[in-house]
Amino acid sequence: MNRERPTVALTMGDPAGVGPEILVGAWTHPELLREARPVALGHPEILRRAARLWKLEAEVKEIDSVDEAAPSETVLPCLRCGTDDVLEVKPGTIDARAGQAAYDAVVAGARLALNGEVDAVTTAPLHKEALHLAGHRYPGHTELLAELCGVDDFAMMLYLGAESPNALRGGLAVVHVTLHTALHNVFEELNEESVLAKARLADRFMTRLNGQRPRVGVCALNPHGGEGGLFGTEERTIIRPAIDRGRAEGMDLDGPFPADTLMVHARDGRYDAVVAMYHDQGHIALKLLGMHRAVNVTLGLPIIRTSVAHGTAFDLAWQGKAEVRSMIEAVRVASRLAASSRQ
Repeated sequence: MNRERPTVALTMGDPAGVGPEILVGAWTHPELLREARPVALGHPEILRRAARLWKLEAEVKEIDSVDEAAPSETVLPCLRCGTDDVLEVKPGTIDARAGQAAYDAVVAGARLALNGEVDAVTTAPLHKEALHLAGHRYPGHTELLAELCGVDDFAMMLYLGAESPNALRGGLAVVHVTLHTALHNVFEELNEESVLAKARLADRFMTRLNGQRPRVGVCALNPHGGEGGLFGTEERTIIRPAIDRGRAEGMDLDGPFPADTLMVHARDGRYDAVVAMYHDQGHIALKLLGMHRAVNVTLGLPIIRTSVAHGTAFDLAWQGKAEVRSMIEAVRVASRLAASSRQ
């Protein structure tokens, strides 16, 4: 592998959505090749269609192994994944063939990373219903990758980097205790151990990124932090004991605080990371702060995986309207994490 620029595998995502577009669209920005040595995983013809949409002059070149990849402004190397039936998928449609193609690319990327053939994987969005139609019953990338890597202690983190494109120090991370589950399941899945486990993951990630222990704010679950038990007791019985245990381990944890005020303080720089209790509690706030700069990072894996922080956007797919900034940021974060792991 090229040791000056990390080799990052970019999965195509669901071909009915914006995945192929943002992968190819990122190639139109010189910073992509400055940050990494990218290699596409997917069907070459789908990416050629996206290249024509972007009027990209670079050749989508099919390769048989990562060692053959020579990415440049004029060459987009693609390791073929999946079968030709994906070429019949119509844009903006939920299709099992598209779900299978997205799955094949993710599996290929994970295996390449586990085998040390690439330094990191950055995934374009897949459609969960299409994934299920193809017979793969995962709530999303995070759980699929955890199974492929054989890990149980993992978490989704949204990361919003520092404003400067040349610096990754600082920024804000949000880690979720519960993730892709119905809201009524949150109460039974939330426990002291799960809160503490996600706080540890946030602490380890930000320490690795910034070289020092982060200040971590922990969200309450209930409105107004439970109002002394009037609106719920989880803050007193679950979240506070987890915070106390984390502090005893040396982590700089603070809370639990109502999410509405905590995220304001985090935005203003009081905290480096936030532990959210459920999906939307963390996602909505961070995406409001920087939808197209936010990056999805899977914590707890033996490989580096980042992703865009948006979905397949079927309503915009294949119209030349896709926003590529999140893809570029995701590759940037993957590249910096890979570089830090070499030190």
